[in-house]
Amino acid sequence: MKNLVIVFGSSSSVITNPHHRRCYATAPEHNRKTKYTSSLTKLQHPQLHSASLSSANTLSTSFPDAVTWTPDGSVEYYADFASKLAEDGRIQDVALIAETLAAESGANAARFASLVDSDLLSKGIQSNLRQGKVESVVYTLKRIEKVGIAPLDLVDDSCVKLMRKQFRAMANSVQVEKAIDLMEILAGFRFKIKDLVDPFDVIKICVDISNPQLALRYACLLPHTEILLCRIILGFGKKGDMGSVMTAYEACKQILDAPNMYIYRTMIDVCGLCGDYVKSRYIYEDLLKEDIKPNIFVMNSLMNVNSHDLAYTLKVYKSMQKLNVTADMTSYNILLKTCCLAGRVDLAQDIYKEAKRMESSGLLKLDAFTYCTIIKVFADAKMWKMALKVKEDMQSVGVTPNTHTWSSLISACANAGLVEQANQLFEEMLASGCEPNSQCFNILLHACVEACQYDRAFRLFQSWKGSSTKEALYADDISSKRGILSPNKLNHHGPGSLVKSNSSPYIQASKRVFFKPTTATYNILLKACGTDYYRGKELMDEMKSLGLAPNQITWSTLIDICGGSGDVEGAIRILRTMHSDGTRPDVVAYTTAIKICAENKSLKLAFSLFEEMRKYQIKPNWVTYNTLLKARSKYGSLLEVRQCLAIYQDMRKAGYKPNDHFLKELIEEWCEGVIQETSQSQNKGSDQEGNYFGRPVSVLIEKVATHLQERTSGHLAIDLQGLTKVEARLVVLAVLRMIKEDYTRGDVVKDDLVIILGTCEANTDSGKQEIAVKDVLVKLLKDELSLVVLPAGQKPVLDITQDARYVDDADQNTEHTSENTKSIIGISSPTRRPAILERLMVTKASLHKWLQRKK
Repeated sequence: MKNLVIVFGSSSSVITNPHHRRCYATAPEHNRKTKYTSSLTKLQHPQLHSASLSSANTLSTSFPDAVTWTPDGSVEYYADFASKLAEDGRIQDVALIAETLAAESGANAARFASLVDSDLLSKGIQSNLRQGKVESVVYTLKRIEKVGIAPLDLVDDSCVKLMRKQFRAMANSVQVEKAIDLMEILAGFRFKIKDLVDPFDVIKICVDISNPQLALRYACLLPHTEILLCRIILGFGKKGDMGSVMTAYEACKQILDAPNMYIYRTMIDVCGLCGDYVKSRYIYEDLLKEDIKPNIFVMNSLMNVNSHDLAYTLKVYKSMQKLNVTADMTSYNILLKTCCLAGRVDLAQDIYKEAKRMESSGLLKLDAFTYCTIIKVFADAKMWKMALKVKEDMQSVGVTPNTHTWSSLISACANAGLVEQANQLFEEMLASGCEPNSQCFNILLHACVEACQYDRAFRLFQSWKGSSTKEALYADDISSKRGILSPNKLNHHGPGSLVKSNSSPYIQASKRVFFKPTTATYNILLKACGTDYYRGKELMDEMKSLGLAPNQITWSTLIDICGGSGDVEGAIRILRTMHSDGTRPDVVAYTTAIKICAENKSLKLAFSLFEEMRKYQIKPNWVTYNTLLKARSKYGSLLEVRQCLAIYQDMRKAGYKPNDHFLKELIEEWCEGVIQETSQSQNKGSDQEGNYFGRPVSVLIEKVATHLQERTSGHLAIDLQGLTKVEARLVVLAVLRMIKEDYTRGDVVKDDLVIILGTCEANTDSGKQEIAVKDVLVKLLKDELSLVVLPAGQKPVLDITQDARYVDDADQNTEHTSENTKSIIGISSPTRRPAILERLMVTKASLHKWLQRKK
C-alpha cells in the first residue's frame, strides 16, 4: 500500500504507510473496550521514512496541530478507529478516512463500510445534531454515502426529531435558502422531506421574500408537487406579484408531464385577485389551442373572474354547452352574480327559472347562496315583492334562510322605503332563531334615516345597546324631517303604530342578541344628526372610545354637518384635522368642503381648496367641477371668467360633461356688460338666439376660453371663422372686456385689433353666414361702441383654418393696404387661386379713446 496521509483538522491524525514502523505513535489496540480519547501521543523520534517524513512535514506546516499515526494497515483497524472517532463525535474525520480509503482502493472502501460500527456512527450524528450542527451532519452523510454507507441507516427517530427542530428554525428565518439546499441533499438519500417542516410554511416564506425559483426548487422535492405549485401561484397572486406568478406558471409547464386543471384554475383565480382579467382569457385560449377540454371548475373560475363583463360571461357559458361541460350550481350562482352586477333583472329571472327547472328534474339542488343572490338582484332593483316571493320558494323546498338571506330581504324593503316591512322581516328573522349581524342592524338604521325618521334611528340604536328598553317605538311618531316627536302620538296606538314597548322586535333584539356597532353604524347615525355638530362630535368621540377608527366617510359627513349650520371655518378645521389624524381626505371630503364654501359665498376659499386637491393629486369628480362652475351667479372680473373657463376645460379633458348652457349665459351676461345699454343689447342677443339653436354650446365656450388666454400687450387677433352671429358677437365682446380689464391694470394696447371673418364667398352658405356676421359686428362696433372699424384687406392663405395669431400684422397699416394686396395678388398663380380671408380692423387709436371714455 502506498503512503497514506490523513489530516483531521486542528486535532487530526496523519496516517502514514503502516509498513514503515521505525517510529510511530502508539496506536490503540483492536480489542480496546474503553472510550477512545482523542488525545494522541505526538512523535518523539524524528526518524521517519523519507516519503512519510516529507508528507508529515508538509502537513505539519499547513496544520501545526496535526499528529502522525501509523497503524498496522488492516481495513479492520481503520474501521475500528473510525468507529471510535464517531463515538467521540468526530464524524467529519470518519468521512475523511472513508474518502481516503475509497481513493486508494474501491474494495477497501466497501469493506470499510461493512465493518464500521453503524451504531457508534449514529450516536456521533446524534451528538452533532444536539450541538446544532445539522449542516455538518448533512454534508458528512453525503460524503460517506459515496463509499457505500447508507445514510438512512444512520438516522433514527431521535435524529429525525433533532433535525426537524433545526430545520423549522432555519425555515422561519433568513436561512430558508440554506435549509432548502440541505433538504435537496437529503432528498437524494430518499429521505422524507415532508417530515422535517410544514411545506406550506416554507412556501409562505419564499413568497414573502419574493423568490419563486426557491419555492419551485422546494416543491420539486416533495410528492404531490402540483398541489405545492398551486400554492406557490396562489401565494404570489395574493401578494399581487403577477411577474412571479407567471414565472411559476411557466415552470409548471416544464415540471409537469401533463396539463393540470387545478393549476389552470388557480391561475385564472389569481388573475382575478390581481385584477388582470384579460390574462385569464389568454390562459383559457391557450388551453383550447392545446386541444385540452377544461373541466367545470376551470369554466366556473373563468366566469367568476370576468363576472363584471356580462357579454363575455354568457359567451363562456355557451362555450360550456358546446364543449359538453355540464353546468353545476356554482355556474348558475356566478351567472346570477353577473346579472346582479350588470343590473339585468330580466336575465336573472330567466336564469333563476332555468335553475328551478333543473332542480325539479333532479339535476340540481338550489342552495342558500342561489336564493340570496337572486334576492339581492331584486333588492337592488327595489322589487321587494319579488324578493319576498323568492323567500317563499326557498322555504317551500326546505332551504332555511341564513343571515345573508335575511339581510338581503331587509335591504330590499329598506331600499324601497318600506321601514315597517323591513321591521316585520327583522322580527321573522329573530323568530326563526337566526342571529342578526351588524349589517342587519345597519340596514334598519339606514332605512330610518332615508325615511327622515332621525329620532327613531337614535332610539333604535340606544335600545339595541340595552340603554333604553321601556320606551315604545312608533312608526308615525316622526312629525318632521328633523325628527321632532309628537307627545300626543306617543299615547296613540292607531293603525300606523308599530308595537308597544313590550313586544317591539327591536327591544327583543337588544335582549336576545349581542349588538356590536361598527364604523358604518356610526356613519349612518351621523347622517341623522342633521346640522347638530355637537351631537355628531359626541358620536365620533363615542366610536373612538370603542376602538373604532373614523374613516373618510365619517369625516366627510361631519364636515357636511358643520357646514349645514353655516360654519365654514369649522368645516375647514375638520378637513385639516383629517390630515393630523392620519386620514387622507378623499375627493368626497374636499367636494363637501368646496360645496359648503360655495353655498356661503366663500368663493376664494372654494377655489383654493380646488387647487389644494390638485396639489395632493386628488382627481375631482363631476360634482366637484359642477359645484365650482355654479358657484357664481355672475362674473365680475376677467380673472373670475378665466378661472371658471380653466375649470371648464379641465372638466372636459377629464371626460365629464359640463352644463354648457348655464356657463354660456354667465359669459354672455359678462360680455354684454361692455355695452352701456345693457337691456337693449340683451334684447338683441335674445332676438338672435334662434340662429344658435342646434349648435353645441361648447364650441362657443372653447372659443372664448382660447381668446381670453391671450394678453392685451401682444398682437390682438380674433378668429371668428365658422361662428354664428350670436357666437361671434359674444367672442368679440369677451375680448373687448378682457382689453378693458387689462387696461385698468396698466396693460396698454400696442396694436390694432384684427378680426378674421373668413372667405365671405357670397355663393356659398358659409359665405352668406360670414357676411351676416360681418354686418352684425360692424353695427356692434360702430353704432354701439363708437369704435373705428376699417377693412383690413384680404390675405391669401392655403389653409383657411390656420390660427389668427400667426397672421402677419406688418401689412395692417391702412396706407399700404391696397399696395400690399396688389403685390400679393400679382404673385398668386392664375391656375391655383388660394382662399382669400376677409378681415376687419379696429384701430388702436379708437380703442384708446373707448378705454379712456369707459374708464
